Amino acid sequence: MLEQQNGRSRDWRPVIQQFEAIVGKRGVIQRREELLTYECDGLTSYRQRPALAVLPRTTEQVSEILKVCDREGIPFVTRGAGTGLSGGALPLEDSVLVVTSLMRQILEIDYDNQRVVVQPGIINNWVTQAVSGRGFFYAPDPSSQIICSIGGNVAENSGGVHCLKYGVTTNHVLGLTLVLPNGDIVQVGGKVPEMPGYDLTGLFVGSEGTLGIATEITLRIVKTPETIRVLLADFTSVEAAGAAVSDIISAGIIPGGMEMMDNFSINAVEDVVATQCYPRDAEAILLVEVDGLAVEVDANSRRVEELCRKNGARNVTSASDPEERLRLWKGRKAAFAAMGKLSPDYYVQDGVIPRTKLPYVLKEIEALGEQYGYRVANVFHAGDGNLHPLILYNNGEPGALAQVEALGGAILKLCVRVGGSISGEHGIGADKRCYMPEMFSEADLETMQWVRGAFNPKGLANPTKIFPTPRTCGEGASTEVAKAFPAIAQF
Repeated sequence: MLEQQNGRSRDWRPVIQQFEAIVGKRGVIQRREELLTYECDGLTSYRQRPALAVLPRTTEQVSEILKVCDREGIPFVTRGAGTGLSGGALPLEDSVLVVTSLMRQILEIDYDNQRVVVQPGIINNWVTQAVSGRGFFYAPDPSSQIICSIGGNVAENSGGVHCLKYGVTTNHVLGLTLVLPNGDIVQVGGKVPEMPGYDLTGLFVGSEGTLGIATEITLRIVKTPETIRVLLADFTSVEAAGAAVSDIISAGIIPGGMEMMDNFSINAVEDVVATQCYPRDAEAILLVEVDGLAVEVDANSRRVEELCRKNGARNVTSASDPEERLRLWKGRKAAFAAMGKLSPDYYVQDGVIPRTKLPYVLKEIEALGEQYGYRVANVFHAGDGNLHPLILYNNGEPGALAQVEALGGAILKLCVRVGGSISGEHGIGADKRCYMPEMFSEADLETMQWVRGAFNPKGLANPTKIFPTPRTCGEGASTEVAKAFPAIAQF
């Protein structure tokens, strides 16, 4: 098996033999047609088959795999369930893909101390299923929670509906077993909330596979609230719904979750999921989940309804029954998938803005869509200002992808301009690396590269991701960083 690497042919046969000695023949994927499974993540507009995919089951196997990559100078990319939306798990042509999908064990459950230890391939929703019988749940809940894995959530610092009140992944990860790019196994954090020394756990969460691979993850679980109620309010304008969001937070109410969908999204969801809960003629709906003690939920629910009606809500309905609550949330959870009803392709972005800027930014996004000639559906975590504009397009049309990427970039720049961020939970990956200079100075980016270089001096762990380089973003991009870290910039 010969492949081109940097203009030279690499003989992969000795490497394959080493990997097979570690994980067995069935744990090494090398046939080109089988590698098609791994050529992209959820950002399907970028595709590249890896040279090989290797499927370990233990920390020790991951360690041995990375030692081979280190000796042979082979770049590697870590992949979980492949649901990421920023191209974070996009392979390189001459790379090895380390796939953690077989590492699916719950290693320990400690109810007394509210801790769970899992392998990275565990599906997000499985954690809650494992502990719900004892009255606990795992709070971070991305919309893809029934298929996304905890390892990927850690890499991207994923959020979800409940991140407004309960926090994102980093707030629920206490400790990690890591395999560094040279194969060393280290422990960071632990089973208690605060550990002495540098917060290496916090540093690793959200590092997108550029610092190594997490093989055991200690998670915090929380008690299920006594009472949960979901309110659905519909509005005749998106701006009115956005104003209601600001008023709810200003009133001192912190909902368990607060989500907004516009008319495009409402109708797509009703066509596909048929919840029969979302009024098709509404310009926007607001889903507000209130939880806590029964008396607290009653008081906050009344106040939320008042504020929604004050801002022009036509109707406000509520549900406390678990099945009814699930039905109200079902459409929001299926919103991305439902876009296939409206368009053959969509391109999603992940910017964050201050809540007070919601009405202005939504108007600007609509204007940008008209300027570029594409419809934009809006589904987002309204409570923390995490927007998910979905640009609807047809990838079969020549030049369409470049246009929607430009529109997506304009939306990200708008988010930064109003005091926000280019990512809330999807990560930077391959998709948004060229926009990092919009948020960070050359000194900022260089400092981040120093950290990356300390863990990953050869640049083998997920190269080309997060940071702009002359190769990935044009000759003028990140020149100083490329000079400081030539080993990283070459990939």
